[in-house]
Amino acid sequence: MHNMKNSYKLLTALLVISLHAVCQEKKPLTENYTGSRAPLRQNPFIELPLGAIKPQGWLKEMLVRQKNGATGNLDKLYPLVMNKRNGWLGGDGDQWERGPYWIDGLLPLAYILNDKELIAKVQPWIEYAIKSQQPDGYFGPSKDYGPEPGLQRDNSRDWWPKMVMLKILKQYYSATGDQRIIKLMTNYFKYQLKELPAKPLDHWSFWARYRAGDNLMVVYWLYNITGNKSLLDLADLLHQQSYDFTDAFLNTPLLSQAGSIHGVNLAQGMKEPIIYYQQHPEQKYLAATTRGYADLRKFDEMAHGLFGGDEALHGNDPTQGSELCTAVEMMFTLESTLTITGDVNYADRLEKIAFNALPAQVADNLTDRQYFQQANQVMLTRQTHNFDVNHAGTDVCYGLLTGYPCCTSNMHQGWPKFTQNLWYATADKGIAALIYSPSEVKAKVANGTEIFFKEETNYPFDEGIRFTLTLDKKTKSVNFPFQLRIPAWCKKGSVKINGQVYKEAEGNQLVTISREWKNGDVVELNLPMHIFTNTWKENSVSVERGPITYALKIEGTSKQIKNTKDSIDYGNAYTEILPISPWNYALIRTADNKLADNYKVEETGQQSTYPWSLKNAPILIKTSGKRIPSWQLYNGMTGPIPYSVTYQLETGSTEDIVLVPYGCTQLRISQFPVVPK
Repeated sequence: MHNMKNSYKLLTALLVISLHAVCQEKKPLTENYTGSRAPLRQNPFIELPLGAIKPQGWLKEMLVRQKNGATGNLDKLYPLVMNKRNGWLGGDGDQWERGPYWIDGLLPLAYILNDKELIAKVQPWIEYAIKSQQPDGYFGPSKDYGPEPGLQRDNSRDWWPKMVMLKILKQYYSATGDQRIIKLMTNYFKYQLKELPAKPLDHWSFWARYRAGDNLMVVYWLYNITGNKSLLDLADLLHQQSYDFTDAFLNTPLLSQAGSIHGVNLAQGMKEPIIYYQQHPEQKYLAATTRGYADLRKFDEMAHGLFGGDEALHGNDPTQGSELCTAVEMMFTLESTLTITGDVNYADRLEKIAFNALPAQVADNLTDRQYFQQANQVMLTRQTHNFDVNHAGTDVCYGLLTGYPCCTSNMHQGWPKFTQNLWYATADKGIAALIYSPSEVKAKVANGTEIFFKEETNYPFDEGIRFTLTLDKKTKSVNFPFQLRIPAWCKKGSVKINGQVYKEAEGNQLVTISREWKNGDVVELNLPMHIFTNTWKENSVSVERGPITYALKIEGTSKQIKNTKDSIDYGNAYTEILPISPWNYALIRTADNKLADNYKVEETGQQSTYPWSLKNAPILIKTSGKRIPSWQLYNGMTGPIPYSVTYQLETGSTEDIVLVPYGCTQLRISQFPVVPK
């Protein structure tokens, strides 16, 4: 018997070793991080493990404010949905998107900050997801209840909310390596492959059809780990059933027609062609993505980097609304697209939203927010506006639940995922800094050597970024490539290594430094910022410097309103803001080669770790303008913007005006009419 037991133990050990060897053979040929497995195309950039990148400076302050604000406390602030009755905790409450939306931001925040309290708050959601898996592979709520406790709704197996939870579980695995996630996803994707032919993506609701790119992304992620060929079949099926963004961008007037598509569906779904491109690297998917962004700029985009979508696509008038969900979902789409294409244009677009639209739409306490923001926004009151959908007129007021609660739940992913995408591993065993903010990163390069970079900067306000390398004491030197981005707005950037000029490069490209690196090496990146303008609807003009749009400084007075009308739907209170300084200014027409003469950049000397307020704005631009008496309020907002070629406009005398970073404003004009001197 003893020999039989030993034989059994030996056989078991050999089997484990054999299985381990098979698993090792299936791993992609990228030594440091999981890259793309054939036949998938190898992406130029690879996401680092969650927690490898740590924010510093103002960016860390944003994440700490999230912890102390709504992200860390939404279960207390919004208990109707986020308490133990939530369907994603096994209760009879919300079994749809709101709970997963919150955790999709809370989880990366928790692990980036390495905050034990927040990690403990996340864990029950993970455990329920894992333990809820049924024999057929389905996981998640199985009771048919709606977003509020007790509201029945026959769609508990809707594909859409599972897509959000898949993103959460992927991040959790990145932070912990918990193998239960691999088992759960393997079984769930088998379930999807079996069920989708009879119950396609739009069987329960239309949301999944437009947002299948998120599902597809996780399928490829799991394939790169396990090599299970059936996942590629599932990927093809998901693509076939999803909304055809490729055809829509290339062959239809989708983006030139108001009301043609829901704004968040567009922001979230337009990455699907480029996600699928990894399996089928055909030119049409790249072309469709390029065309989609070009048409957005032409027909729908505004100076803050987003498009009119209040709810549906609504053009580029600067008084149209842009939803907060759109901001954070568009950021995630751009982050995903950047890693696959390596095209630095998407990094420029990402920074434009992150440094303008996002901070402006969320209050300083990182709890109250707007549902819709306006590029020209001079009064925030509860009333009906010229939006596709009005939610009892509360959409532009700051509050916890104003507009609609999806943004209350979904806004949390913006800054944590932005932090997670500051740095990347590269396919050639190097490292890349493509998005800039104060941070630190620990990563493996070359043949597994661990390095540490500290990024010191006050970017996006300052031009200089300093990277300091630290090696382990046992490592004398290591050879690896280090990639840096020169943004398109920068006419000529420069790179120094240990004080010596390494290279000067024009904008819209990557600079690669391949060398033997030593402990203490310092790389200095200088990105000179100049004043430039962009032209928008009605020939209006925005003033920009680096990645930041500058807007008219408008003084306002705020008043908190107790909501006695519909507090369950729109919160117990909301904040209205009225202007107390003039706003109806036109800029004076200035030739491009004279912009530096007429727009004077001044540093305020403010050193706050929270720069996103009028009081703390680090940079001002002083210039001149003329008031247009005929340009007045209409329906609680600016009236139609005067067309800038109409020189017959009656104007006042020339006045000095101050422009501040868009992200520091709550009231603003960011797209100005232009009049002659």
